Amino acid sequence: MLAADAPVTEIAAAVRSGEVTALELTQATLKRVAALDPRLNCFTAVTAERALSEAAAVDGARAAGRDPGQLAGVPYAVKNLFDIAGLPTLAGSKINAERAPAASDAVLMQRLKAAGAVLIGALNMDEYAYGFTTENTHYGPTRNPHALDCIAGGSSGGSAAAVAGGLVPFTLGSDTNGSIRVPSSLCGVFGLKPTFGRLPRTGTFPFVASLDHLGPFGRCAKDLAVTYDAMQGTDANDAACVGRAIEPCLPELNRGSDGLRIAVAADYFESRASDDALEAVNIAASALKIKQRVTLPETARARAAAYLITASEGANLHLHNLRRRAQDFEPLSRDRFLAGALVPAAWYLQAQRFRHWYAQRVAALFVDVDVIIAPATPVTATPIGAETVTIAGETMPIRPNMGIFTQPISFIGLPVAAVPIHRTGRMPIGIQVIAAPWREDLCLRVAAALEAAGIARAPIAAL
Repeated sequence: MLAADAPVTEIAAAVRSGEVTALELTQATLKRVAALDPRLNCFTAVTAERALSEAAAVDGARAAGRDPGQLAGVPYAVKNLFDIAGLPTLAGSKINAERAPAASDAVLMQRLKAAGAVLIGALNMDEYAYGFTTENTHYGPTRNPHALDCIAGGSSGGSAAAVAGGLVPFTLGSDTNGSIRVPSSLCGVFGLKPTFGRLPRTGTFPFVASLDHLGPFGRCAKDLAVTYDAMQGTDANDAACVGRAIEPCLPELNRGSDGLRIAVAADYFESRASDDALEAVNIAASALKIKQRVTLPETARARAAAYLITASEGANLHLHNLRRRAQDFEPLSRDRFLAGALVPAAWYLQAQRFRHWYAQRVAALFVDVDVIIAPATPVTATPIGAETVTIAGETMPIRPNMGIFTQPISFIGLPVAAVPIHRTGRMPIGIQVIAAPWREDLCLRVAAALEAAGIARAPIAAL
């Protein structure tokens, strides 16, 4: 049997060659989930019967001489805002549990199934994706595999923790203001937030239509590349999905970072970073021999504008239930949605105007640089239940400020790889590797280069 930390490409190759069957892999994965998830609380549903059926179909295709797919037999799971045929799409909420079961899978899941991947289940998250900790009132907190008394981050906390704990090799999550990058950083795994409009969101429960992205988590850059490549392609049912040709990233990884102009994000990205966050950036900068620094213009204002858009659009989506059954929301998300409902339209429109201005100014930076690195989170994972954290002498609330470095980037839809910087014996923390729109390949090349240098690693937590 393959090791629990085997990369996705190795797992698929073993199934394709007959070294192991997809059914054996699925049975082992279900056993590991049953043994470990009670301690982590990553899963809200385990689709065991479906998983065994999909695995048998992969093995049947191989036995019949048909191509079982690029991801043949690879187990995975998805954040529970993805539609899973036969299950209600929870989006982390109590209210959605009353919805009729989804009639079909989300589009990205359909593509993964066509590539041979095997769905294991649905994963915990912050209610309606409005949070950075996955301390879910309805379904319980997801625990960080590296320290069970600490948060996993959010809102895709179950997705990151399931990879960090070795329950499945890769997962899918969503990122509106940092919900892939924050839990990747705190759980010490790799994550990819593609360019806004790159992957279709069809068949997922929305949060903020202007800002929502979908993407994968994995244990190495190659895992991100191969799963991302399998999901690429436009979809007419998502108006934001841009009709670009598929641009595979996996073949690009071996090119490394040579020849790339890489800079460190200065000023704003240093002012509220802890020593841990600054150390992670410095380790990466040293490995990549980075000399250049850049300043993103008006970054604090970009974060404020992202907040206004998030609150307004999120509240508008839930107005019906806020009026009729506010008591069924988590208190924290309910209060934020209620505040968002009171945002004046003029503020929202000005935030969208500023977004356009900010995108143009940041785009100008990529004339002189190819990639920018920055902290992913201001601190390492904080204790479950903690309300505040002190950084550089300032005490601030944890829940909104875990996204202090991610919001200004997703605000304008740039592609980002979250890369865990390994520090032996210490809690994980990651960096953001940011590129111009549609250059996911550059993000992943730098992530792979940091792996090759021994700087980036995502070891499975010892549970």
